[in-house]
Parts: sequence; C-alpha cells; structure tokens
Amino acid sequence: MIITEILARNARRYGDEVALVEREPAKNLRREITWKEFDEQANRVATALTARGIGRGDKVVHLMMNCLEWLPVYFGILRTGAWVVPLNFRFLADDIRYCIDIAEGKALLFGEEFIDRIDAIRPEIPAVETFVFVGPDELKPEYAEAYRDFLAGGTNEDPGAPLSVLDEAALYFTSGTTGQPKPILLTHRNLEFSCIVENRHHNQTHEDNFICIPPLYHTGAKMHWFGNFIVGAPAVILKGIKPEWILEAVSEEKGTIVWLLVPWAQDILIAIENGDIKLSDYELDQWHLMHIGAQPVPPSLIRNWKKVFPHHNYDTNYGLSETTGPGCVHLGMENLHKVGAIGVPGFDWECKIVDTELREVPGGEPGELMVKGPCVMKEYYKNPEATNSTLFDGWLLTGDMARFDEDGFIWLVDRKKDVIITGGENIFPVEIEDFLMDNGKIQDAAVIGIPDERLGEITAAIIKVKPGKEMTEEEVFQYCEGLPRYKRPRKVFFDEVPRNPTGKIEKPKLRKKYGGMSESFKL
Repeated sequence: MIITEILARNARRYGDEVALVEREPAKNLRREITWKEFDEQANRVATALTARGIGRGDKVVHLMMNCLEWLPVYFGILRTGAWVVPLNFRFLADDIRYCIDIAEGKALLFGEEFIDRIDAIRPEIPAVETFVFVGPDELKPEYAEAYRDFLAGGTNEDPGAPLSVLDEAALYFTSGTTGQPKPILLTHRNLEFSCIVENRHHNQTHEDNFICIPPLYHTGAKMHWFGNFIVGAPAVILKGIKPEWILEAVSEEKGTIVWLLVPWAQDILIAIENGDIKLSDYELDQWHLMHIGAQPVPPSLIRNWKKVFPHHNYDTNYGLSETTGPGCVHLGMENLHKVGAIGVPGFDWECKIVDTELREVPGGEPGELMVKGPCVMKEYYKNPEATNSTLFDGWLLTGDMARFDEDGFIWLVDRKKDVIITGGENIFPVEIEDFLMDNGKIQDAAVIGIPDERLGEITAAIIKVKPGKEMTEEEVFQYCEGLPRYKRPRKVFFDEVPRNPTGKIEKPKLRKKYGGMSESFKL
C-alpha cells in the first residue's frame, strides 16, 4: 500500500486520536494534530500545489527544520504525483542552489531558518515558480506565499493523482561531506517497504509512542517512524537534545520507543552518572526499546546503558539513504550477546561481502558490503557513472568494509574511504575508536590518518574527555598499549569530535584541521 494511502487509512480508523506531537522545550511549547488533521493538511498541501500546476513528475523542494508541519507537507507533495525533495538543513546557499538545479525544482516550501540562504540564491533558481513560507507571517519574504494562505487555497479532499508503487517518489541528496551531494532517487515501493521492514524488526503496535529526535530530512529518523506510522501509532517530534528534555518527553508523553544517536545516549548516561539527572523524577517504566543507528556503536556504551536501563530492549540498525534508510542489516532485539556487530540481513534483504572484483571473500575476511532488497534506490539521478559503479544486477555496493563472523553476523570494519594505510598495514579506525570508548574518562573519540613522509599515514586520535575528568596524552598512549603496536595512535588531540545531524563523525573536517600536523615517527 502506497504510504499516502496508509495515511488515509489511519485517518479513517483513528481520526480523532493524536498522530503527531511537537515539543520545543526551550520555548515551553507543545502542539499536536490528530490523524484526521494530518490527513486533511496533507490534502490541502496537495490540492494547493495542484492548483499551481504541480503534477506528476514535477519536483517540489522541502527545506524545513523538524516541526509539526514537516510530515503533512511531505505527504501532500507525494499526493500530487510530484517528487518530494527534502534537503539537509545544514546545506549552505550554494548547496541548496545546486540541489534545486539538479532536481529542476518547480516549487519550494521553506522555513524561517532558511530565509537568508534563499534570498541569496533566488535570482539563480528561475525554474522555481512557487515559494511557500512555512513560518511566522511577520518574517515572510515578499516573494513567498504564507503557508496559512497557501493552505486556504486547497481543499480537504485527496486530489486523486494516480500513483503506482513503481512510480518515482522522492529525491534525497547525500550529505556532501566528500564532494557535491549526490541525488538518490527512491520509488513509492521503496517508501512502502521501509514501513514494513521497520515494523517487522521492532514489532510496533498501535499502543507504542515513538520519540523522534533526529532530522526528518534524513531517511533514518523518518523511516524508523514509519514502523509506528503503519499501525497508526503516535509520535513525538522533539526539538532539542538535552538529556533532561529527552527524558521529560518520554515521561510526559508516555514514550515507548526512542531512537538515539551515540552522542545523545552518552550524554544521558553522563548526566545520570554526574547526578545532573535523577531517574526517580521521571516515569520511564513504559519505555521498552532504545535503538541506535547511523554510525558504529561502541559496545561499552550499550553495556553501560543496560546497567542503568536493564529492562530495555536494544537494537542497532544499519542502512544508507541508498537503501531507503535503516533496515538492510539489523542486530535484532534477541541478539544482545552480539553487541558490536551491525547484525544480520534485515527482513527480505540479502547481504554479501566482496573484494574489488566483486567476488565473495572467505568468511571472516574483510571486504566491501553489498546488499540487495526491495528498498534499494532506483538510481543516482542524472549520474549514470555513479549509478553504474554502485548498482550491479540489483546489488548495491555500500562503501563500507565489513566481515562475517562464524555465526553469520556482520561486523562493520570501517568506511572504505576511512581505512588508514600505515607502513603497508591496513588499519580500520572504528576498531581503535571502540577501544578508546571503553576508557571511563573518554566521552567521544575519532581516529583519522594524517600524512607521514616515511609511513604514508600515521594514526591520530581526536578525543573528547568527559566533563569533570582530566586526561593527558601520556595516559592515552599508556591505555593504548592494549592495542597491537601498529594500531596505536601516534598523535593525540584533545578536541570536540564533530558529528553531522545524523551522528556520523565528520572526518573530512578533522583531516582538514589536523592533516598537516604530522611528523615522521619511528616504529
């Protein structure tokens, strides 16, 4: 069933029940809409766009921070038969212009945070005929239509655009951290099946409540929400990531499922350890699942989490925007003994690990992970070269190095581009990062290769120390004596570890900052 039809079904079945809640603790604001209101707002967006000439195959750019309007706008665009093009809220003006050009965007709905960026590029995006401002009326640019007036021009009825599961539905852009963002074309089948995969993995029921914190423009957060969506269960859009705000949302909204990123889980544990948070102040018994994705998860984090929340189920999920988000690999709530692995092939997915010639490698040896399933993207839009180097007879090369263990579980070794080669030895940074995260003084860690005249590259660790703790370079070196000699960091920098909105370490930033600071070392 196409996801726009799932929304209509939810409105028929659960019309007066709350579908979405928005919480903005910094402003002490809370808003909510029912399934009927969600469905009707999506219809108004769709019919208003249709009245402005938007239809099948057109592209509508969606540039908004997480808010109560985000999902109704998304579904409304889909109901026109157009492609929805959600953009990363961190994109600069030039990135936004580039994406609009590639997509040939005909309409743009944007929030108040993006006024300056849109102002700067408006003369360069002449193809955009409709600008809709989703924000306070007093901030509305003169060239844009207010969202309230825009909705008034629509109706509560579905526009009735014919849709097929094989139709193109959405254009997602990669983060652009290693070059220009690549456009990923997803179909309605991709979106539909991501609902099924998520629900199959985590068994959401109509009684569950999903606390949604990561950005909705990314496939991760939205596709995890899909598991609740398919059974008409509510969700909370939380605008803010302070530990107390997360626990307040779980407590006051009776949240049962929370998807966290590694830094947020670490912050919660540190706040509890330091006494900044008392669990007795919150009602948390109903919270039964904490899962993490978007990045490698240090096993020490989950061990510590289970000490504090022993009744929680835990899962980790692996995926890419090219696989319509998470689910092609998942650990499984029953496999806590395998924490550290990313898991096994997800529901209706296949996986294999290959060498540079796409031949399967022997079990236990590292290679590049390939996946195949109903959520694999259609293509990189307008980029046949990238498509042909990534898709092979339905299989997707992920760019991640991995290995199978003796029980068939997949362990992520590292991103292919992040492998460090020092003195002819391949070093996988994630192994060292996991080792460092076992140290009780370390809050976050990243490992990169920096140039070295003799060895080619040497290993450098960037370490963020926990609040109230102190650590010296010598302590790090002594601690790392537990690693094989060739894997030990040769340089240590105490600094923040930059992460993008989905929690991935922004290693290009670290390489740029520290890449010129190496010197030759003796083994």
